[in-house]
Amino acid sequence: MARLKHKLSDPPVPPERGVKAATFKLLLDTAMDLIHQDGHIPSVAEVAVRSKVSRATAYRYFPSRSALITAVIDTSLGPVRTFSSTHPDGRERLRELFAQTFPRFKEFEPQLRAAAQLSLEQWALERAGLLEEEPYRRGHRVKILEHAMAPLVPRLSPALRDRLHRALSVVYGIEPYVILKDIWGVSDREVERIAMWMAEALGESALPAPGVVTALPVAGRARTAPVPSAAPTKTPTPRKRRPT
Repeated sequence: MARLKHKLSDPPVPPERGVKAATFKLLLDTAMDLIHQDGHIPSVAEVAVRSKVSRATAYRYFPSRSALITAVIDTSLGPVRTFSSTHPDGRERLRELFAQTFPRFKEFEPQLRAAAQLSLEQWALERAGLLEEEPYRRGHRVKILEHAMAPLVPRLSPALRDRLHRALSVVYGIEPYVILKDIWGVSDREVERIAMWMAEALGESALPAPGVVTALPVAGRARTAPVPSAAPTKTPTPRKRRPT
């Protein structure tokens, strides 16, 4: 797995059964509903009030907004994070990933937007030295994409592999929805089509063309060079002898 800048946030472990398990589920379901209805990240106290649970109890399960949103996203994207494919072709595996998981992004778009919002808010607070809770760290897409592009890796230089991995991480996730819907006003279906098209284009551009081999990266850039062909052999023309 590629090395990330930060350790990913782990979701709180839900109780297995009994009243505690029921309370945990009530708080989590309430948070999911609030985000879906209102589009903003609720505080733990707000979730407690809506759930008719004491604040002290709510904070025992979710000590911060980061813990709460981590649980929300873990619930929303559970099937996405367990994506597995045995397809031997890397480009087909990428298509399979996008086709299977983007409908899930559409279904839980408000929750995913809330997670991105919290991450941006905490980034600003952390820079200003004002962050008072543990930060919410995203990045599960890295491992998901690593599995999807695995068949392509033997055909790529390390530098080109990393570049493709990072480029796909820009295309895969909630970000295409934010840009294409908020700025361009396109439909959900068109978001899926454009994201798929970009992923296919990236995969195609990363693979060397026929007759081209990948050379060693120079100054951090992956280069390709044509395979030299053998020069044609020219048969000398015999000289005519002068009559004596």
